[in-house]
Amino acid sequence: MNATIIFVLLIVLMLTGMPISISLGLTVLTFLFTMTDVPVQSVALKLFTGIEKFEIMAIPFFILAGNFLTHGGVARRMIRFATSMIGHWHGGLGLAGVMACALFAAVSGSSPATVVAIGSVILPAMTKQGFPPKFGAGILTT
Repeated sequence: MNATIIFVLLIVLMLTGMPISISLGLTVLTFLFTMTDVPVQSVALKLFTGIEKFEIMAIPFFILAGNFLTHGGVARRMIRFATSMIGHWHGGLGLAGVMACALFAAVSGSSPATVVAIGSVILPAMTKQGFPPKFGAGILTT
């Protein structure tokens, strides 16, 4: 019965247009405070100690590194290089995007940073050439 109530609450919160992360958080907090005997202090302690994990800090720093490489011009040079190598083939801009992503991932070591850096440059060019936006996003994320 408890699982049904929690699932319905989650669906209702998401249907109201609330972001998924906030819906999940409110659902978990509602469960903890209404259906268990967990003290409030331990919930707050777990929330704050979960943030200070060193491994989680790498994700925003990789994205920041991708933004630095994008605004520094490295991403544009990689895209020009990839376009000069295979851009003349059919679907060349998509192939150049895949090659540029591979080059950038080798430099940065992070897939999210690669998608941010290369995607911000090549996705508008792909839509301008007639690629569907979902197709271009699919190419870059793979």
